[in-house]
Amino acid sequence: MQRSLEQRMAIKFCVKLEKSAAETIPMLKKAFGVDCLSDRQVFRWHKAVAQGREDVNDENRAGRPSTSSSDDNVKRVRDLLNTDRL
Repeated sequence: MQRSLEQRMAIKFCVKLEKSAAETIPMLKKAFGVDCLSDRQVFRWHKAVAQGREDVNDENRAGRPSTSSSDDNVKRVRDLLNTDRL
C-alpha cells in the first residue's frame, strides 16, 4: 500500500513536470523495480492527475462494513448456530 502511494506521488510529480505517461513508466520501473505499478495503472493515475485530481489516496470502496465482524456480531452468530443444532 505504502509503495503504491509513493508511486502515485511520483506520477503527480511527473505530470507537473509535463512528462507523458509513456515517459513516466520507465522512470517508475527504474525507481521501484518489481514493486512498480502496472503500466495500465500508471496510465490511469497519470490521466486522473492530468485532469485535475489532487488526492493520491484511494477512494472509498463499497464492501462489507467493518462493523459487520464485531465481537458482538460474532457472538450472536455463534449462539444462533449452537441453538439450532438439530
